[in-house]
Amino acid sequence: MAKGTKADPWKLTTPPGTSEYEMYMDEKDGKKIIVCVVGKTTLHYDARAIEDLHAMLKKHGDWMDLGGADEQKPAKEGTVEAWGRSESNPVGGWYGLKKGLRGRFGVYIPPLMEVLGLVELEHNPKNNRMKAK
Repeated sequence: MAKGTKADPWKLTTPPGTSEYEMYMDEKDGKKIIVCVVGKTTLHYDARAIEDLHAMLKKHGDWMDLGGADEQKPAKEGTVEAWGRSESNPVGGWYGLKKGLRGRFGVYIPPLMEVLGLVELEHNPKNNRMKAK
């Protein structure tokens, strides 16, 4: 398994298997972040997202829709995407850190959590869900 560093990133695929991307852990301004490289686009997520999302899913106790959406689009209520930008989550808002590219939390974070062994993740053409292990 990859180490999750810039030199040895995790090579991932979106839940439907339609796009490949890489993720690795890094630090920016003294904060641990997850760097997500999709083609020529680089997104940043707060590294707390992994632990916080896992805890929320354990409490939820069942499957939850991913609901991935760009930052400019509203997230469907009750989805992982909506939680990742909700004022009621542990960081009080967006886990995405780059303004304009803060969305897609429900697309890119779940496959990382699956590789880390924290969740079960569906891989259907659409409407995928995840739940804590």
